[in-house]
Amino acid sequence: MKKRVVITGLGCITPVGNGKETFWNNIKSGVCGIDTVTRFDASTFQTQVAGEVKDFNGEEYINKKELRRLDRFTQFAIASAKMAVEDSKLDLDKVERNRMGVIIGSGIGGVETIEEQHKILLNKGNKRVSPFFVPMMIGNMAAGQVSIYLGAKGPNTNVCTACASGTHSIGDAFKLIQRGDADIMVAGGSEAPVTALAFSGFCNMKAMSTRNDDPKTSSRPFDKDRDGFVMGEGAGILILEELDHAIKRNAKIYAEVVGYGLTADAYHMTTPAEGGEGATRAMQMALQDGNVPLDEVDYINAHGTSTPYNDRLETQAIKNIFKDKSYDICVSSTKSMTGHLLGAAGAVEAVICAMSINDSFVPPTINVQNVDEELDLDYVLDKGREKEVRYAMSNSLGFGGHNATLVFKKY
Repeated sequence: MKKRVVITGLGCITPVGNGKETFWNNIKSGVCGIDTVTRFDASTFQTQVAGEVKDFNGEEYINKKELRRLDRFTQFAIASAKMAVEDSKLDLDKVERNRMGVIIGSGIGGVETIEEQHKILLNKGNKRVSPFFVPMMIGNMAAGQVSIYLGAKGPNTNVCTACASGTHSIGDAFKLIQRGDADIMVAGGSEAPVTALAFSGFCNMKAMSTRNDDPKTSSRPFDKDRDGFVMGEGAGILILEELDHAIKRNAKIYAEVVGYGLTADAYHMTTPAEGGEGATRAMQMALQDGNVPLDEVDYINAHGTSTPYNDRLETQAIKNIFKDKSYDICVSSTKSMTGHLLGAAGAVEAVICAMSINDSFVPPTINVQNVDEELDLDYVLDKGREKEVRYAMSNSLGFGGHNATLVFKKY
C-alpha cells in the first residue's frame, strides 16, 4: 500500500522576501521583487532587469570560513533548508538519519563560480584556480551540502532538468517516501544565475524581457505585450514527511502531496510542443496518480513565464484537460512577482501552493494590462483572492522538453 506524504515545513530565499512568512505576505499582496540588475554591470546588455535576492546574509546560516567555499546557489539552499527544518519543528537528534534524505534540483548550478574561476585562469594562470572550484560549481553540491549540515544519510540526489528541476525534485522525493524508502525528505530547488555569463546567453537567445525602463512591470504573463521572461534567483525547500511519522510527532501539516506527472515533449530544444501536448500529458499523469476529481481542482500555479509560446501553449494544455471546467479554475503566474528562478522556480511555486491551501488564498498575476486575445482563463489579475483550495496544481516546463506537474491536496 502506498504511504501518504505531507508537507510539514517550508523555507525560502526569494526576490520578494526571505522566510515563509515574509515571502507569503508579499506574494499575497502582489509585491514585485524585480528591479534593475545590481550584481554586475548590465548597462551594455539588452536586458537589465532581474529578480535579485535582497538582504541575504549567508553568515546567519553558515560560518564565515565555510561560506567562502560555497557558491551562492548552495548558500541559498542551506539557508532555505535550515528554515524549513526549523518551521517543521523536527528534532534532528530524534530523527532516524538513515531514513531522512535530500533532493535539491538546480538547472545551472554554480555558474558564478565558473565565471569567476575562468577569469582567474585567463588572467592569472592555471595554478591560481581555486582547489574548491569543482566542489563549488557542480550542481549536486546543494543537495550534498544540505545533507552534511542536517546529517541526513538517506536517499540523496540532484535533479537537473532546466526549469523543471525543482518540481522534479519534489516529485521524486514524494515517490521515495510513498514507496517506503524514506520517512522524511528535504526537497526543492536552488539557483543563482544572475551573472554576466548566464545573462549573455539568455539575452542572445532573445528570451528575456527588455522592458528596462520599467522593471516592476517587465514580467507580465498572459499580457498581449509580454516580451520575454525575467530571470530570478533564490531557493525553495519543503520538508516532505510520511503521514504517520508526522502525526506521531504532532507536526503541523500544510498540505498533502498526492500526484506527480513527468513527460517529455520530444520536440524541440527550447520551444514547447504544439498544442501543449507534453504539458497536457504531465498534468493528466499527475491527476491520475492522485486520483484527483477534476471538478475539485481550485488553483493552478502556472509555469507562466511571460513568453509568447509558453503562456499560449500552457493555457491550451489546461483546456485540453479540464475542457469547460477550465474557466472555473483560478490560474495565476507568480513569476510576475518573483521573476523566473529557473531550476528553483517549481520549488518556490510549490511553497506557494502549500501556503495557498493552508491559508485559503489564491495569489494574483500582476502587471497584466491587456490580456492576450488568445488567452481567456481566470488569471486572478491584479489582486489575490480569498478562496478555499481543495486541490492545487503546479506546472513546470523546462528547456529540453521536460514537463513536470505536482498536485497538492488540502489535508
